[in-house]
Amino acid sequence: MISERTSVGLDVHARSVVAAGLDSVTGEVFKQRLVPASEVVVDWLRGLPGPVTVTYEAGPTGFGLYRAIAAAGIRCEVAAPSKLTRPAGDRVKTDAKDALLLARLLQVGQIVPVRVPSVTEEAARDLVRAREDVRGDLMRARHRVSKLLLRHGHVYYGGKAWTGKHETWLNSIRFDQAGTRVAYEADREAVDFAVLRRARLDAAIADMAADSEFTAVTRRLCCLRGISTLTGFALAVELGDWGRFTGASIGAYLGLVPSEHSSGDSHRQGGITKTGNTHARRLLVEAAWHHKPRYTVGPVMRARWEQATPAARARGHAGNQRLHRQWANYTARKKKHTVANTAIARELAGWCWSLATLDDLE
Repeated sequence: MISERTSVGLDVHARSVVAAGLDSVTGEVFKQRLVPASEVVVDWLRGLPGPVTVTYEAGPTGFGLYRAIAAAGIRCEVAAPSKLTRPAGDRVKTDAKDALLLARLLQVGQIVPVRVPSVTEEAARDLVRAREDVRGDLMRARHRVSKLLLRHGHVYYGGKAWTGKHETWLNSIRFDQAGTRVAYEADREAVDFAVLRRARLDAAIADMAADSEFTAVTRRLCCLRGISTLTGFALAVELGDWGRFTGASIGAYLGLVPSEHSSGDSHRQGGITKTGNTHARRLLVEAAWHHKPRYTVGPVMRARWEQATPAARARGHAGNQRLHRQWANYTARKKKHTVANTAIARELAGWCWSLATLDDLE
């Protein structure tokens, strides 16, 4: 149960905010439709019987409203939408009912809040997510080029694609029809622009990773195989406060644990749940493949270790040895490679947590 007198639920949309407040003393219900301006919402909240506490669902509108309400001295919680308990059998859904439900859940302490990132952390997330978007744009642009060429009988056999040699081959192709020629040039231009955007974002990430509040965590994470500066920095900013996890719980948070449906004597497990942060999960799955080959400490790994503390180097080395042994064990047991790699990614998440929470003074 909360200690504030009035509990307020806000159903927040891009162009409207529907508010519902419950006075725990008089039982009065306050309802209002507001414009989505932080100052308007705060002014309305100040007019309610105090003290006031507020909640709204996490969503695409971000955390600006939370910061404005908190700055006004009003307690606010951003609710995790997947954790809300909704009435069974309710077939009527309106903004007003959603706001009132949030207020009632808040009043009885049934809101599960999400962690609100700091302004600098959110800015760093914007950067790494922009880089992730460019990666997808580049992949799609390259696919368009290769499929257009395939439709016209041009197939590259000279080795790995999208290298200097492949680029020379692409430049040598000519089309007689003007329509095809213009389409090919447009797709090639999209690839070139995406490569330039990726390089610009990579440079910005490298600069921030070298001198920011995430530098220490990034350098510790880079002690593990498969985790470069880009991956380490992305994991550092996507997960933020690593202290809220344990080595066992971080895999569940990232959706790397098997789903399960058990009842009575029946016990069934399915594929991984794929809940939580999709970007972080993809990075860990990709990094896990690097632990399959024989483990040797090369010059790249030694250069990364030089930037970390001795304790981080020792723990990273132990993690690399352990994960490679696990790969060898799964291979000996004839495990399907994709299944084995997911299991390695789940354990890798635990090693990342171990390094991220490591004290730099150790």
